Amino acid sequence: MNNALKTIISYGLWPALLAGCLAVTVFGMHIGHGILVFNIAYLSLAVTLFFTERLMPFEKSWLGNDGQLMADLCHTAFNKGAVQVLIAVGAAFGIAEAFASDVGGHLWPTHWPLAFQVVLGLVMIEIGLYAAHRLAHEWPLLWRFHAVHHSSKRLSFINTGRFHVVDTVASIALSQPILFLFGAPIEVFQLVSATTAFIGMLTHCNVDMKFGWIAYIVNTPTLHRFHHSKKLVEGNTNYGENLMFMDLLLGTYYNKPNRPSANIGINEPMPDNFLGQIAQPFRRRPVQNQNLSEGSV
Repeated sequence: MNNALKTIISYGLWPALLAGCLAVTVFGMHIGHGILVFNIAYLSLAVTLFFTERLMPFEKSWLGNDGQLMADLCHTAFNKGAVQVLIAVGAAFGIAEAFASDVGGHLWPTHWPLAFQVVLGLVMIEIGLYAAHRLAHEWPLLWRFHAVHHSSKRLSFINTGRFHVVDTVASIALSQPILFLFGAPIEVFQLVSATTAFIGMLTHCNVDMKFGWIAYIVNTPTLHRFHHSKKLVEGNTNYGENLMFMDLLLGTYYNKPNRPSANIGINEPMPDNFLGQIAQPFRRRPVQNQNLSEGSV
């Protein structure tokens, strides 16, 4: 592969994959099979990243087996499945529409094009997602659960969903209600959730990509690799889930020209199996947040 082609691919791959997945999801919603087609797009993205990680790895050492495949898959199935059930139940029982008509229907700009409504939804939930993520790092009680995610010693598309269920519930509780209160329609919920899922997988992937100015707008793999660093100056940054405006406003944005370290994880042990990781936060002496520890390096 010549340098010019590699540069084009490295800059164009991320937006092309995101746009393609969203286009397929919108088509699925149009034909009345939104959740089914979303899952097809999600799995297709995973397969694409599986091969791309091996063709264009950011960190070759992360391609090896870390012994966490089953735990990562269980976390992903449990968390992603629960979110989709909530969306499906909301659609089936018309919860979003009920709020739209009874509570916030006059507040949500339903006359806007759907794409603009989705962007608005992403901006609104980002405030809560940022707060939940930052609290999970700075409040020891919540760190007990968030440590499960940061205990991974590599970043890959496969550990995108490696979150304790309590961590996931906290993020949802601080972000989704605002869309209900403002009367957002179910289509906005579906596309905001789909966008978050796709960006989440792309953010964790071990693919060598470049971003330029786009890293000031959306979360990228480079920004998230800094966030997973053991170094305080890097790890206590980039809390944004999808968008980076909260980090820019509150001074937690970090993006330096140096290469993010491949030495990631936490400084305390974490059980190797799924059930052990679920139980860990409830133990008497839970794992300590390296971001709160002076001994962290």
